[in-house]
Amino acid sequence: MTYLLLLIGFVLLIKGADFFVDGSSHIARALHISPLIIGLTIVSLGTSSPEATISILAAIEGSAGVSLGNIVGSNILNTTLIIGLTALVFPLKVEDETIKKEIPFTLLGSVAFLVLVSDLFFRNSNINMLSNSDGLILLLFLLIFFSYIFEVAKSSRKQRKEKNKQEKTPARTWGKYIGITIMGLIAIIIGGELVVRSATSIAFSFGLSETLIGLTVIAIGSSLPELVTSISAAIKKQSEIVLGNIVGSNIFNILFVLGTTAAITPLPVENKIFTDIFIMLALTLLLLLFSRTKYKIGKAEGLILVLTYLIYMIYIIIRN
Repeated sequence: MTYLLLLIGFVLLIKGADFFVDGSSHIARALHISPLIIGLTIVSLGTSSPEATISILAAIEGSAGVSLGNIVGSNILNTTLIIGLTALVFPLKVEDETIKKEIPFTLLGSVAFLVLVSDLFFRNSNINMLSNSDGLILLLFLLIFFSYIFEVAKSSRKQRKEKNKQEKTPARTWGKYIGITIMGLIAIIIGGELVVRSATSIAFSFGLSETLIGLTVIAIGSSLPELVTSISAAIKKQSEIVLGNIVGSNIFNILFVLGTTAAITPLPVENKIFTDIFIMLALTLLLLLFSRTKYKIGKAEGLILVLTYLIYMIYIIIRN
């Protein structure tokens, strides 16, 4: 039964992503805003929902290792495997704003997270902890990001509206686009949940540790929405949605998911996860470097990112 639910989850993820990308890209066109903005907001919020659900529930149930491992592991996977595989399918064009603002903001959020959990170093405390107040600080960073997105969306809408003054979207078509997007999102969320629950149950039956499961099985399972959505968008040559989805998901994972989780219940931090946080920071810098090469992430960079993730997986399996 567990394996059947796993298969059903994968089918829902794949079909849901197909509907979600189609619907969201049409909404972007109808609203006269850049697909990148849709990727940074609607798509990334939607595909980050499994991480949010899993991390919050795990924290409430006292499994902080799963919560933190899920988020750090998901961000590492997003930056390497998902962008890498997607670039192998179709080279990703990188917008100037993504290089100058969005990826650096991801880096800023990651550094803020590292500082907040380093209580032994910065506060001379007895334990490293992501406290309630730390969670509120992360949520304040999220508000700053939303204000930036709002300004960019306004500017984008004004420019695109002037270029497409004659284009009007009928009310019936609007309903169709919104319906397709919602259907796709529901399928992604349900599919992601089925995959994560089934895969976690299978992993526990093989005797894997909680932290290892958080960094691998749950991180991979909860990132499947980003993976299938990104590959679907790449096949449809919607590279702006791909990068917006991944960069936005990484930002939401740290600022929204961890911020909300810590605001609800403090999260004790294991020392071993600091290595993974530093790896996450290094990989974000690597993504920024790759993005600056001809403003695209090509197949060579994609292959390097995929191989980097495979090396990381071997490392954490040996370590744990």
